[in-house]
Amino acid sequence: MVTIKASYTVVPNQPTPEGFQWLSDPDQVARQSHTPTIYVYHAKHNHNALIERIRNSLSKILCYYYPVAGRLRKLEEDGRLELNCNAKGAVLIEAESTKTVHDYGDFMDESAKDLVPTVHYTNTPIEELPLLVVQVTSFLGDEAFSIGVAISHTLTDGVAAIQFINSWAKLARGDTLEPHEMPFLDRTVLKFTAPPSPPRFDHQEFKSLPLILGRSDTTLEKSKRVGAMSLKLTAEQVGKLKNKANADKSTEGSRPYSRFEAIGAHVWRCASKARRLDENQPTLLRFNADIRNRVIPPLPRNYFGNALVLKTASSRAGEILSTSLGHAAQKIREAVEELTYEYIKSQIIFFFFSLTSLEVKTIWIKQGLCPLE
Repeated sequence: MVTIKASYTVVPNQPTPEGFQWLSDPDQVARQSHTPTIYVYHAKHNHNALIERIRNSLSKILCYYYPVAGRLRKLEEDGRLELNCNAKGAVLIEAESTKTVHDYGDFMDESAKDLVPTVHYTNTPIEELPLLVVQVTSFLGDEAFSIGVAISHTLTDGVAAIQFINSWAKLARGDTLEPHEMPFLDRTVLKFTAPPSPPRFDHQEFKSLPLILGRSDTTLEKSKRVGAMSLKLTAEQVGKLKNKANADKSTEGSRPYSRFEAIGAHVWRCASKARRLDENQPTLLRFNADIRNRVIPPLPRNYFGNALVLKTASSRAGEILSTSLGHAAQKIREAVEELTYEYIKSQIIFFFFSLTSLEVKTIWIKQGLCPLE
């Protein structure tokens, strides 16, 4: 059981720039929710001293990342969101658990959700929601503690969120940020003028998911109960998948398949097999791609915001299951290689006009996003 002991509003400890900031189209289509992460530290500590240290360092990092202390607002004329840099602050929650850190095992149990703060979108106007909520939980015996972070996905993607956390941790250790560690906060570098013509590319991402062969709608599929499960892969298992994919590699002389390509191919094949799809059933694998180094010029170092686009690899179930792991990995690689600057620009421009909401799902490995390599 987790008990909330106190809650604080933490504001920047120095004056910060005020005003409204434009949010990019990748920010607009990111799911309106707070992304949860848990950081666990095995260290004996004094709870009160710990809270004070985290509180002080948070007030410092909010000076550099001052948009995090702001709020969102929706514009009436076009429905876009923008960022109000008003320094209203982040929320810090102090909590205690009646369990030891070992009782949580690998933190995959439902009870681990109590270690991350919940942000209620349905009961609170978006203009009042804090963009960052942090919960510090001490475990029984004070042998360890966790920091549960919930940060607005409209504000940032996983790459930039980790950048924020790392900078905050550095200040908490008593260090200072170097000039090259400062965040880049101007999102207009992803501002493109919409052309009057249709998209130049055949964006699978605009299209509806294919229906199951023989069905005219998705009623039956939507009625099925869907659950979530996390499977932990060891370094040895990942290595075996990479070796298998590369042993089956169909393109001579090309670079070896990456972790992402090998794991993605394996998941794609397993899902197709488990669903017992007809061999002619169209099947898609959709994934997010970090575009920081794919646009021209590349985004500035430490760009803070969403810089993801959606990409789709497609095939038929029979082809995926009857061929090698390397064949599926090659399909994923071909989709990744289509991510040219022009393709990215086309998708960003037309996604905002075509979609009102895009659910963004991220793949996490340790302390970062799984790279496309």
